[in-house]
Amino acid sequence: MTTTAQHLQSTTTLRNGVKMPWLGLGVFQVEEGDTLIEAVKSAIKFGYRSIDTAAVYGNEQGVGQAIREAIQETGIDRSELFVTSKVWNADLGYEETLAAFDVTMTKLGLEYLDLYLIHWPKAGKYKEAWRALETLYKQGRVKAIGVSNFHVHHLEDVMAGAEVVPMVDQVEYHPHLSQQPLHEFCKANGIQLEAWSPLKQGQLLNEPTIARLADKYGKSVSQIIIRWDLQNGVVTIPKSVKPHRIAENGSVFDFALSDEDMALLNSLNRDERVGPDPDNFNF
Repeated sequence: MTTTAQHLQSTTTLRNGVKMPWLGLGVFQVEEGDTLIEAVKSAIKFGYRSIDTAAVYGNEQGVGQAIREAIQETGIDRSELFVTSKVWNADLGYEETLAAFDVTMTKLGLEYLDLYLIHWPKAGKYKEAWRALETLYKQGRVKAIGVSNFHVHHLEDVMAGAEVVPMVDQVEYHPHLSQQPLHEFCKANGIQLEAWSPLKQGQLLNEPTIARLADKYGKSVSQIIIRWDLQNGVVTIPKSVKPHRIAENGSVFDFALSDEDMALLNSLNRDERVGPDPDNFNF
């Protein structure tokens, strides 16, 4: 099976024509400071063009600083980068979300954002927040808008009153949680699925089936999983702060999993989460 991702700068085209890299760096649970700045810079220097953060991660300032330093040190243009952030649950609502976006942009120190997401589908709050995202999108302050952790019914609810259909849904996605019905719905509605925690927060590193495939292809377990994401047409953002691991995660374009091995990986689904269920969270 082939994927349109041929190299680290390969992009998928979102429904509005915006190009989004298939592979990016996630910075969940990475605190502000030198480790964060060096991780983002080493990713960009290695060839990554997509960085994913969120207001609640508390590291937007460091991400912004790292981006500015990387641009200065590598000579790449801001337009070559794809930066994502997310609005937190406490800030959902029309005015609240607009204000939260301003705070995010001040911390990042950027002129515009490439993708802004509603982090969680907090009942009674996310539809007003979506109106705010539509406003920011129309103003050109963000190139694309989407959601995170939305089930099919949440997407249907937003789409029912939306002027702009979400372009991305970023969800927990890995071989133990392949979210097939959601993936089919997204494909049918032109919504790009994106994986957070693709390695199940490290829990899949000892999965015997994946370990056997890693041996077979001469790759690491994480490379096998990232490749599986890409060949399934799912954007992925593995998190690491170690430069050698960032490089390894980005080195998945010199091999392809066979249809048989893709099917084998698809069969590992257990509908098992490491994160909260979007229908049942209390934060």
